[in-house]
Amino acid sequence: MKIGELASATATKVETVRYYEKIGLLPPPARTSANYRAYGNDHLARLSFIRRARDLGFTLEAVRELLTLSDDKAQSCDAVDGIARVHLTEIDRKIADLSALRGELDRVIGSCRHGTVADCKIIETLAPRTLTAT
Repeated sequence: MKIGELASATATKVETVRYYEKIGLLPPPARTSANYRAYGNDHLARLSFIRRARDLGFTLEAVRELLTLSDDKAQSCDAVDGIARVHLTEIDRKIADLSALRGELDRVIGSCRHGTVADCKIIETLAPRTLTAT
């Protein structure tokens, strides 16, 4: 299949496919006599794996590690589990940060008196505090 077909089959932009090739996540494809890239089912499976991992929020470096690990089917999956657990911890941290952010924004919105912008607590909260010279 051509690069556009591969991109379409995996909901990936053509430029992204080329980038993944450039950084070594996708192996270089064979070339046709007209010098077009010719992708096979292995490319489709690998790109689908990359896309799914990225959709789950794994970094490109984690994806690279997962791909390397997936290439050796006989080894223990402890390393894969470790990568996933580190990612889960990061997700939990982000959720906690977002929850705190939500609470603060809810508090600020709750302080709104529905007056004029000049008296708006939201604007007041967002405005820079007066800095005093020392």
